[in-house]
This record gives sequence, C-alpha cells and structure tokens, in this order.
Amino acid sequence: MGDVLKGRGCAWEFEDEGLRITPEPGKASKLSMELGERFVPYEALADVLMEPGARGRVVLRVVPREEADPVMSAATGQLQESLDPYRLVLPAATKRLADQYADEMRAALSERGPAERFLIAGPSVPRSFKAWDGEAAFDGQAVTFTWFSSGASPAKFTAGDRRYPITEIEGVEWNALEEARGSLRLRIRGQQAPSNPNNDPASVVFGIGWGATHHSLPFAAAVLAAVQAFMIEQVAADD
Repeated sequence: MGDVLKGRGCAWEFEDEGLRITPEPGKASKLSMELGERFVPYEALADVLMEPGARGRVVLRVVPREEADPVMSAATGQLQESLDPYRLVLPAATKRLADQYADEMRAALSERGPAERFLIAGPSVPRSFKAWDGEAAFDGQAVTFTWFSSGASPAKFTAGDRRYPITEIEGVEWNALEEARGSLRLRIRGQQAPSNPNNDPASVVFGIGWGATHHSLPFAAAVLAAVQAFMIEQVAADD
C-alpha cells in the first residue's frame, strides 16, 4: 500500500498498518475538520464496503469495530450519513481503483468483534464549546461546566459551576441536537442523575446554534478516551 485516494473533502492514504484520513480545508465536513487527521489501524476495522452513491458516484466506507473508536462510541449511531467520517465519496471512474484498495484492506483485517479498548486515538485536548445553558471545557484532566445566567435552570445556577475530574467520571452520554434539543451528560460515579438534563449539574443542554455536533461530539469522545485511559492505568496499577 502507501497510495492516496482523494475523494470529496478528504484524502485516504493506505499505509502498511492502517488508513490515514486527512480532511481537506474548506471542503470536508465541519466534523471531519474538527477531528483533524486521523490514523485508523486496520486492527480497528470490522468491515470495508463499496456502496453506490448519489449522482453516479461510488462510496468507499470502512466500519470500525464496536468500541474501537471513541467518536463512534460517543455517537451511538446518531450521526447522519453525511457526517460519517468513515465514508469517502468518489467519482464513478475511480471505482476499479477503490475496489482494489477495499480488497487490500479486507485482507488486512483480523479480529472483527468488539474491541477491548479504543484502538483509534481520541480527539485532541483541550476542548471547549458553548451549550444553551453553559460552557463546557475539558483540559484532559477534568470537565468544567460554567453556567449562563440566561439559559441555566434554577437548579443548575443554584448548584454553581461544576468541575468533574476524570477520576469521578464513569462515562458520557451524548444526544445529538435534534428539533432544538440535545445534551451532553456525564455519568458520575456513585451519583444518580436527575431524569431531566436541564436539572442535572453534570450535563449541558443544546439548543439551536448551541452544542452543534462538530463541537459537542469530539468533546464527548475526548472525555470518553481520557476516562478509559485512566481506568486502564488503574487496572495496571492494581495488578
């Protein structure tokens, strides 16, 4: 391998150990640009597919193994097809070449079941974004929520700004912005969360123009990756 295939908004470089995905500024989706260049080891893939695209195009798509990528783990199937960072839309004339690369990648696949840990690096940190009711920030060690007086519920504003070290976080629940609703919620060890994220100080809620996918999903994935890394370190230290 070692060749490059350029498609709409992205270039895929097929290396010996994995696939390097590089978004093209000004043409890639906002989510792909936010994720930046990513290296996807072949061991992280469950399948490679060739699919028909719109207007005579073809689509080369790779499917990460379950729990191999923090971005897809955080998304939990909510991404629109157009935002899938593992789809490369190509002119129909490149189908034969794309088929060749697809066959070579399939030959490099081994285990296709759920991964025991993330095999694809999480988004870079630090990260921050503005939700409807507050600003979320993550420095790699802790998540901080700073409430907006104009959007935060009385329960949150009364509770005050919050800081959650990764040592206290068990997981992240991301709900995509849809019909002016969505949220990012932290699962805090030993705490029962309120049913409504508006009243949960371990969550921020989205609104139109606040909490867009290209900001909030990489944030959720970065936290997930950091939490898992901490847990792995703890298990190693206990052995």
